[in-house]
Amino acid sequence: MMIALFGGSGLVVAGEFTLSSTTIAEGERLRRAQLYSGPDCGGENISPQLSWRGAPEGTRSYALVMHDPDAPKEGGWWHWIVFNIPAGVTDLPEGAGELKAGLIPEATQSRTDFGSPGYGGACPPEGHGDHRYQFKVYALNIEQLPLGDNSSVAEVIALINSSKLAEATLEAKFGR
Repeated sequence: MMIALFGGSGLVVAGEFTLSSTTIAEGERLRRAQLYSGPDCGGENISPQLSWRGAPEGTRSYALVMHDPDAPKEGGWWHWIVFNIPAGVTDLPEGAGELKAGLIPEATQSRTDFGSPGYGGACPPEGHGDHRYQFKVYALNIEQLPLGDNSSVAEVIALINSSKLAEATLEAKFGR
């Protein structure tokens, strides 16, 4: 798999920067554990285990998001946003999106479209068909994004995009 890197001179083709999971599989349906825990979706709101490999030289930190581009909201729905993951961390355990668990103390989990930080599972509108849930990890050229847990999605994504060296995606689906 070829991965695009973003550098000062534009797009560069590089080796493999990959994102994988022992919890979810590429193109498969999300399990009940990864669904939102509200009454409509009846899930457990547990973030999946995620691992990434092959980051480019110069990676100083990582950011990770979960996004539903098929949500009936302009720009889609942001389910999980994590940044300031140290460059030496290449795995997040299942449940890392639960703030009280403290599984990634070095990182910042910021506000999602649910209105608060932390993982918010899949919960597409009923009868809306399958939605794509894209987990993306970004290799960044800076150690820290100068943002906090109450930062807006737009602020975080803008800084991720301006600092990314590479990105890798794992996509699952779910519909009701």
